[in-house]
Amino acid sequence: MKAVFDTKPTSRYDDDLTRHYQFPRRYLAAVSASIGDWVVLRRPRADGGNLAYFAVARVEGVESDLSQQGMSYARLSEYLEFDVAVPWTVDGRYAEGDLRAIPRAQVGVYLRGRSVRSLADGDFADIVRRGFPVSLDAHNAERLGVPPAALANAAEALKEGGLPGERDRRVVSVLTNRIVREASFRTAVYRAYANCCAVTGLELADAKGNCEAQAAHIWSVADGGPDVVQNGLALTATVHWLFDRHLISLSDDHRLLMVENRIPHRLRALFQLTAGHIRLPARQQDWPHLFYVRRHRERFEALNS
Repeated sequence: MKAVFDTKPTSRYDDDLTRHYQFPRRYLAAVSASIGDWVVLRRPRADGGNLAYFAVARVEGVESDLSQQGMSYARLSEYLEFDVAVPWTVDGRYAEGDLRAIPRAQVGVYLRGRSVRSLADGDFADIVRRGFPVSLDAHNAERLGVPPAALANAAEALKEGGLPGERDRRVVSVLTNRIVREASFRTAVYRAYANCCAVTGLELADAKGNCEAQAAHIWSVADGGPDVVQNGLALTATVHWLFDRHLISLSDDHRLLMVENRIPHRLRALFQLTAGHIRLPARQQDWPHLFYVRRHRERFEALNS
């Protein structure tokens, strides 16, 4: 069963949405019903939330929280953030079928105590379709460095139509498609870093406006790293090469670490750092997450000790 999980940045719950969602006992049955299926994550109104859906993830399983009685974790995988937040209403129509089925004046009361709610496959597909207007636009394929046909096919797959269950299978194939996930990741990283290399500060673009900077995973996908902006850096091709080979890394406070005797002085002279720190995104929520930074630095230290 697909579901909606409400979550907010200031929640008292221990949510790390690329890996887990914490919830109290009253939601256990509803969360358990979603195991093996996909969920949409939504910000409620509390704490300045925008009542919008912002990402999807797959529920792998449910485990009791041994440190807090009555609490459990939904173990999540394949987290993917939308290009844009999807409103919970469009032209006065709620995105969730259960909300459309009750009088509008009762929606607020209905949602109290329902931070986990079932979601119909069709509603799930419609939310996903509206969430990726940039990543699935074939006109952006060159800028994102992916085949335009792959994006066009993915966008077509999200449209309505087909036999019962067929659209749901198409949607899942899009969410798990490596090209689509790479396009989404690059969209988020380029936007967060304003197309500038985090190390050199260079912003180079061709005549079509395609940026030279590349979106680098901090914790590699091959080793289990997620496709989220907090696991990414915008880097020029040469700096990306150094980073992937662990000749450079980051400290916890985002200072650049390097194996100086293996990096030519002329190249190091291009590193436009402030007190040794890389350039960070304007929004702190997009900064590299310490969990991913430390995974990368472990390899850096092991290979260069």
